[in-house]
Amino acid sequence: MKIDFDKLNGLVPAVVQESTTGEVLMLGFMNREALAETLRSRDVTFYSRSRQKLWKKGETSGNTFRLVELLVDCDADTVLARVELRGSGACHEGYRSCFFRRMEPDGQVAKVAEPVFDPAAVYAGKRA
Repeated sequence: MKIDFDKLNGLVPAVVQESTTGEVLMLGFMNREALAETLRSRDVTFYSRSRQKLWKKGETSGNTFRLVELLVDCDADTVLARVELRGSGACHEGYRSCFFRRMEPDGQVAKVAEPVFDPAAVYAGKRA
């Protein structure tokens, strides 16, 4: 089976899930090169759409993802990276997961978690 990189201009969504708890940590994008590097090194690597380059998760923060297994969806256009989170959090805003807000029935958004690290200290002068 080949991954279908054609639907999103050479990218596929990569859902990242903590392998032992099942917690969804983040969503990123991979191109062919990022996927190949992830499989080679077992350190999850993404393609940054804003920076137009590869980035290894944690290269600035130290909060890395070690690949446990990589699953492919039925359409072969999305991957699920089951990982071991090495560090305190996945989110550049200081939370364990990027999904730290809940949408209420009235449309309001409420935080459902507390930060686990100070992003100002971690990213001081660096782009997250």
